Amino acid sequence: MIHSFPPFANSQTEILILGTMPGSASLEKQEYYAHQRNHFWKIIYTLLDNLPISIVFHEKIQTLQAHKIGLWDVLENCERKGSLDIHNINQKENDFETLFKGFPGITKLIFNGKESHKYFLKRFGQIEGITYNVMPSTSPANTMSFENKLKSWSTCFE
Repeated sequence: MIHSFPPFANSQTEILILGTMPGSASLEKQEYYAHQRNHFWKIIYTLLDNLPISIVFHEKIQTLQAHKIGLWDVLENCERKGSLDIHNINQKENDFETLFKGFPGITKLIFNGKESHKYFLKRFGQIEGITYNVMPSTSPANTMSFENKLKSWSTCFE
């Protein structure tokens, strides 16, 4: 059984980026998107005024929060061999009802890949007042070029 991290959100959060479940490298380092070939941080920092990417995780979270962006996963826990979401079994979703009550400023969800969106919709459906954006996964398993991922993700930050 593997477990996701607590949410990185606060009273200023308006956008919540949702993955499915951290991959092996992230679980090992206890940091979101820790795999060196994952494009997540490069995309985010490029879209946020082309800032230089911090190597310190808590600084990355501070950068997101300064831009009213939170980070979490759809699943609280699951069983999985490897890092691919398609291998998740016996999953339990995180408590989004409590999260949305605690942070009512969240009006946009950005799903990092189709699997996170699929799991969220299955359990919670469409929530009134919140827009959903499904972006290409930033995972290295998604062979789409960085440039194409960046172009898709940029639509969420216009």
